[in-house]
Amino acid sequence: MTQRVVIHWGLSSLHGWGVYGLNLALAWAGDQALEAATDYEIAPKLITLDPLQWRALAGFRERSARLRAQLLRQSAEPITVNAVVLAALGNDLQPQPGPHGGALSGRPSFGTIFFEREALGAKARETLAPHAAIIAGSSWNAEVLRAHGVPRVELVPQGIDPALFHPAPRRGLFPGRFVVFSGGKLEARKGQDNVIAAWRIFAARHPDALLISAWHNHWAASARSIDASRRAAPLPFRADGAPDSAAWVAANGIGAEQFLDLGVVPNALMPAILREADAALFPNRCEGGTNLVAMEAMACGVPCILSANTGHLDLVQDGTALALRDQRPIPAMPGWRESNIEEIVAALETLYTDRARAAEIGAAGAQLLSGLTWARTAAEMKRIITAS
Repeated sequence: MTQRVVIHWGLSSLHGWGVYGLNLALAWAGDQALEAATDYEIAPKLITLDPLQWRALAGFRERSARLRAQLLRQSAEPITVNAVVLAALGNDLQPQPGPHGGALSGRPSFGTIFFEREALGAKARETLAPHAAIIAGSSWNAEVLRAHGVPRVELVPQGIDPALFHPAPRRGLFPGRFVVFSGGKLEARKGQDNVIAAWRIFAARHPDALLISAWHNHWAASARSIDASRRAAPLPFRADGAPDSAAWVAANGIGAEQFLDLGVVPNALMPAILREADAALFPNRCEGGTNLVAMEAMACGVPCILSANTGHLDLVQDGTALALRDQRPIPAMPGWRESNIEEIVAALETLYTDRARAAEIGAAGAQLLSGLTWARTAAEMKRIITAS
């Protein structure tokens, strides 16, 4: 019997949730036991795939268009569809409405979540009732949910596409430079102010050092949160309201020759960029999942520096990354942790001076990530929903 599944969030190559949904769709496209669709509009301009992948998704796209059209004809009232619904949940486990503007549930529904709060609010308990289980994206998320008495919690980490993200020769675009990569949504949670504060010190010592960033944030309010720590000069914005990363770096006393911002890069184009890096730096304050960008960097064999907190703890194993262990609580944000700038600089110095150790860390990280694939994620999700 074929199981219908609705992925109740948008597909994209430009952000974490979108990449997650896109890879589930691709993994299930040829599975005769599942008939998957999404109720969100599929916008080709937001998705980077090769022609074979687009062809594989033909049935998924047709089913999705029919489902979306059907739901748009409905009034903004709760609707239950005769399918499993995988719903993306936000903080306090709140789902998004369906295309018709009302709540969408399935037979049954599963909540999928990557949250960034140690405490759940009152609304969270109300949201639990319609869900057969809550699927957490990290061990930390799963532990918090269980501590709050959530009856059924399943742990399913994100994955990487090993056809894209794996060790391979670099193109050598920056000869003679020590290249460090930093990526993620530009906001306090991701800790780019920590990157800037440490880079200001490290770059002054090493003229050959080059920081390459893939930072972006389309929401000015959350981008401004980066100023709260006062570890870096205030973040400036361009006339169009977008953060001005180059001006921010300059305001922090870092020369233009030691910084290159790439902006928004489609997921499929990231591997070749990551392989140009000698190291990657993620002093994040909190990760609800396991940090997809860090996973992809590790999968490419890039030695990574990771803050040892929240979702990162699933990646920080014996020798797989250089862990930032000095993690101090942030009272205003329960569950979040603050890294030590001196420890970040010391970690950068270690990878700069000891290239043999850096190579060992990169190899160990790639070995770990070779087993954390989207195929595995999709198989685990299928196991959960078909056992319901």
